[in-house]
Amino acid sequence: MADAYIYDALRTPRGKGKAEGALHTIQPVELVSTLLKTLREKNQLDTSLIEDIILGCVTPIGEQGADIARTAALVAGYAQTTAGVQINRFCSSGLEAINMAAAYIMSGQIEAIIAGGVESMSRIPMGSDGGALFTSPAIIAKHKIVPQGISADLIATKYGYSRTDLDTYAVHSHQRAYKAQSEGYFKKSIVPVKDQAGFVILDKDETIRPDTTLETLAKLPPSFAMMGQMGGLDGLAQLRYPEVERIEHLHHAGNSSGIVDGASVTLLGSKEFGEKTGLKPRAKVKAFTIIGSEPTIMLTGPVPAVQKLLKKQGMQANDIDLYEVNEAFAVVPLYFMDMLGISHDKINVNGGAIAMGHPLGATGSVILGTLLDELERRNLQTGLATLCVGGGMGIATIIERV
Repeated sequence: MADAYIYDALRTPRGKGKAEGALHTIQPVELVSTLLKTLREKNQLDTSLIEDIILGCVTPIGEQGADIARTAALVAGYAQTTAGVQINRFCSSGLEAINMAAAYIMSGQIEAIIAGGVESMSRIPMGSDGGALFTSPAIIAKHKIVPQGISADLIATKYGYSRTDLDTYAVHSHQRAYKAQSEGYFKKSIVPVKDQAGFVILDKDETIRPDTTLETLAKLPPSFAMMGQMGGLDGLAQLRYPEVERIEHLHHAGNSSGIVDGASVTLLGSKEFGEKTGLKPRAKVKAFTIIGSEPTIMLTGPVPAVQKLLKKQGMQANDIDLYEVNEAFAVVPLYFMDMLGISHDKINVNGGAIAMGHPLGATGSVILGTLLDELERRNLQTGLATLCVGGGMGIATIIERV
């Protein structure tokens, strides 16, 4: 089996996912094509060597539909031989795209491929594509499907996390992200987004709030209480978990991931691709996995996914130097750390989606690039990225610097 190497990783800054957000006026295909152009110029790529582009996109309709990956390749002026495909594995789509790309290379079917994701949440609202999992009364009732926020509150209640625990984690996310941004840790990979006149409209993540404190977060009302109690969804979840007498609603806008716009791309290739182009690989994709998990509680998937992957590799949790665990909700990384016995100083060391936002289809690729940058900055060797996934799934990928 061939090795799959990461040669480069770029991303846009993440813009507030509202009409007043800096990236709202930019079409999602422009976010991707900007990255593709920069990737080509930075690495002096002969794009005829890029056989495919795989992009995650969780709401692939409207401007994000019609195979945005192939569209972006055309807009960026890549060779017409560069194919493109969009995929959707909910929040893990960007990392799934990278894993699929690595599998193509490992199997010897492709020499060079670009993988990543995009989501313009201010222009294409989350959930606007529908889907039976979240809209069919029969499926919802039979499988006890509830909104992710209620799943997050269910985890917090079941495992004893308090509002203070969650808010403290959120404060740390903002503090770490602000420090990393201020000290330039993200500059290596961020590509500024410009308007049609060539003026920079955003060159850094827009939603970091360094003034976030426990006191400011304490003023925020829970986001899912009315939905759970008045809508009967708490009761639906309790049918699956009858040991939980009452779901405590503890997550809110300040300790949950932000809605943002953004895109990310990762250049992967074989050893032969590097020799042919003169590019030096930055890391190797060591291993990856995907699992299904219980769909009502939904967000615990990273734990069994990482346990499965470590076992297959004959590794222990402490063999990983740094982790990136997507901060969909504060309880997700807290539960992960407790279940695997990992200290916070190895996880999300530069903050996460609570501070910087979660552009659904792109996040998996974003956090893998952030992980690689930080491994290099600290001169460490091995990193692992993982995300919880809608419908009850978990994904994990291990990379090693070369």
